[in-house]
Amino acid sequence: MKKIVIVFAASLLCIVQSVDAQIRPGLRSTPATSGSGLQLDYSNPKEYEIGGIEVTGSEYLDKNAIISISGLSVGSTIKVPGDATSGAIKKLWNQGILGDVSLFVSKIEGNQIFLTIELKERPRLTKFTFEGLNKTQKSDIEDDIKLIKGRVVTDAVIKNTELTIQKYFQGKGYLNADVKVVQQKDTLLSNSVMLKIVVDKKYKVKVNDIKFTGNDVFLDSKLKSKMKNTGERLRFTLIEDLVGRSLRIFQPKEIKEFVTSTKPFGWREFRSYLHDNVKINFFKTKKFLQPKYEEDKKSLITYFNSQGYRDAEIVADSTVKSDKGLDVYITVDPGQKYYFGDITWSGNYVYDSETLDKVLGIKKGDVYDMELIQKKLTFNPQGPDISSLYMDNGYLFFNPQAVEVRINGDSIDVEMRLSEGSQATLDKIYVTGNDRTNDHVIIRELRTLPGQKFSRNDVIRTQRELAQLGYFNPETVTPNVLPNMAKETADIEWQVEERPSDQIELSGGWGGPIGFVGTLGVTFNNFSLRKIPYPKTWSPLPVGDGQKLSVRFQANGKRFQTYSVSFSEPWLGGRKPNSFGLSYSYSIQRQYLYTTTEPPIGTLGVQGITASLGRRVTWPDDYFTVSNSLSYLKYDLNNYGAGFTSTQSLGFTDGVANSLTFNTTIARNSVDQPMYPRSGSNISLTASFTPPYSAIRGQGISDLPPNEKYKWVEYHKWMFDSWYYLKLVGNLVLVNRVHFGVIGSYDKDSPGTPFERFSLGGSGLAGQNFILATDIIGLRGYTDNSLRTYDEVNNITGGVIYNKFVFELRYPVSLSPTATIYLLTFAEGGNNWNVLKDYNPYNLYKSVGAGVRVFMPAFGLLGVDYGYGFDTIPGQTSRSGGQFHFSIGQQIR
Repeated sequence: MKKIVIVFAASLLCIVQSVDAQIRPGLRSTPATSGSGLQLDYSNPKEYEIGGIEVTGSEYLDKNAIISISGLSVGSTIKVPGDATSGAIKKLWNQGILGDVSLFVSKIEGNQIFLTIELKERPRLTKFTFEGLNKTQKSDIEDDIKLIKGRVVTDAVIKNTELTIQKYFQGKGYLNADVKVVQQKDTLLSNSVMLKIVVDKKYKVKVNDIKFTGNDVFLDSKLKSKMKNTGERLRFTLIEDLVGRSLRIFQPKEIKEFVTSTKPFGWREFRSYLHDNVKINFFKTKKFLQPKYEEDKKSLITYFNSQGYRDAEIVADSTVKSDKGLDVYITVDPGQKYYFGDITWSGNYVYDSETLDKVLGIKKGDVYDMELIQKKLTFNPQGPDISSLYMDNGYLFFNPQAVEVRINGDSIDVEMRLSEGSQATLDKIYVTGNDRTNDHVIIRELRTLPGQKFSRNDVIRTQRELAQLGYFNPETVTPNVLPNMAKETADIEWQVEERPSDQIELSGGWGGPIGFVGTLGVTFNNFSLRKIPYPKTWSPLPVGDGQKLSVRFQANGKRFQTYSVSFSEPWLGGRKPNSFGLSYSYSIQRQYLYTTTEPPIGTLGVQGITASLGRRVTWPDDYFTVSNSLSYLKYDLNNYGAGFTSTQSLGFTDGVANSLTFNTTIARNSVDQPMYPRSGSNISLTASFTPPYSAIRGQGISDLPPNEKYKWVEYHKWMFDSWYYLKLVGNLVLVNRVHFGVIGSYDKDSPGTPFERFSLGGSGLAGQNFILATDIIGLRGYTDNSLRTYDEVNNITGGVIYNKFVFELRYPVSLSPTATIYLLTFAEGGNNWNVLKDYNPYNLYKSVGAGVRVFMPAFGLLGVDYGYGFDTIPGQTSRSGGQFHFSIGQQIR
């Protein structure tokens, strides 16, 4: 019996091998007759030498390449049938570019065999089209599917195309998108096809409700808030539910349930009920995206862990489609709540355990949170951490590890194992990516210099300083630290990405009888004065030294023109951060009774020159700067203000007024970057003084005629401005601003200066009136310059004291270096007063609104706001209402 089984098994093996050689895709063997007339016996394999190989049916493929892929070669010995022939077919078929493959024995001469490989090539792609997509979707998908004309169309190509498009739409919330690729024969070319890609996106799947099971420690709404990328759709069913309950309240079943119910109903239950019926969610996506959902599940576990539930897990989760969307069901098991037990230190030689305990700030009995431990050990944005303690002292190779060493009931003992390493000295500092800005402009801002001990704080501060320059993309300023433990040194490569910083102002038109209306200007923010004599170094202008040159012309026909030029050098002399600035301006304002075709009835010309010096200081900290300037302004009045007493009056109509002013500013700026700050503050206090001419000559000015009264203007002016930035969630930023200004006089009987007074309203620009000699403060929701006081006794327009408060919420749409765009909502209030004793900081003109800001390097910051003013301005009978405002540049106030 055993012998029969062995014979049967051997026979079966031969049959399987024979069948295998014949049933492979496209493998066919035909009996051939040898030169001696003997027929080839396929049941009895015989060795042959390959005398020749012929390839037929190949139109585009190289025949030699086909033979090479098959593994067969002339002169080699093979068995027929055998593994060599079946293997040749497999190798060719596995290339995926052939529709059919056949191997024939064409003839046998002696011990030589001649083979023929017959092919049928797959069709090639000539073009592909889309159906059911818009232009943007077509462009995005073309980049993803990477179909190339002339490429062989295989089943894998079609399948991958369908899967790629489905993945694209699933990433946008279209979970049920249907994609079908249809092959159409191209009649113009042989063996070619066209692909028609038909897409039915169907509807976008949104999350209707997220339901938790097993959660008895937190409110469901709390857990949902931790799922940042999976949000429920908007809903408000509170009224509907209350009405339904009121209609059922007198039903016997409801009365019985109310009387017999033992379920507690407290604040927790009320919040849960409110959350089930009211869902207002503007910042979370409502689309269901599987990868984001997986991230949110990890976030849930992270939150449980942070609250002491270190063993928490998601037992099960599922999604169920409903008429209202997608319902998500999550079953959680929080496990036991743990607390910190004993916290010990090992490996610490530089700092004692008591010092480390103070920095760590975690005590025995606190809720167990390993994530908090890691943050306090490595990097804590809200305060000090252990790594900063070491790394700011040069210990670059410092490595801390928190290890759970014992669990006693609900307490966990943790041992902090430190590897302090040695101090590292900075060796080489590289800068890459600065193809316009000269190296010395970057190097002078570095806090990380060769020979110094490594300091993580210096690295972070340098990153901020480079971002503040405005020449580089602040999102991509990257320090690449290259440590060398053997030499106890570290190199730092600063990687920057240049972005255009020069700005052009070009707008205008011909206003008929008014004349030219518009602005022409150019600002070079990275100018190089020393390169001007060397045109070969320009690219295409003399740039790279961090200087600023600005030339500007603005006109409103004949009524107003202004010309200005300014230059500033941030590092005067190149050795210390002492800034120098020089500017000149000339403006003229003409008043017309009716039209500009007639001679003006009054003019005001203003010429000014300013020289300034500033420096950075290190006390109280190195975020402070102090700058001083000396300004001279000459006001030339010719019948100015006659007939405009309440709107543009300066208290006198003819004469020349001179103003020589010394200005000093103390400022502290710690914002993280200039274009879209997320943290830090910017505070400045500016004081301006003219000489006290009345005290010098011993005579007051109240009894002097108007043209003599203001021949030499005297006043002191104080301005306070504050910006505070707080990142709330993600890139959502709260901005709090406070602005205050007051003008005083040396002579108590003097009405004060008629110049530099305050006017509120609008966007902060001068509007169509282009009022000179006035400090214009923006207040959205009210028309430009609509909030101005008027001193009837002295015939002077403008306030001597003002304040303004602003709250803004900002959210970015794009942080690209080519265009920074963010949306904002605001609430603000402000007012100004003509007399100091009337000042009331709570008597404000209030408004709310929304807007958008767009920063493009070539044009600067452009803004559009819509504000709604709640209060009635003087001279009107109703509240200000809605107003659109346009702004250019970064508004100071």
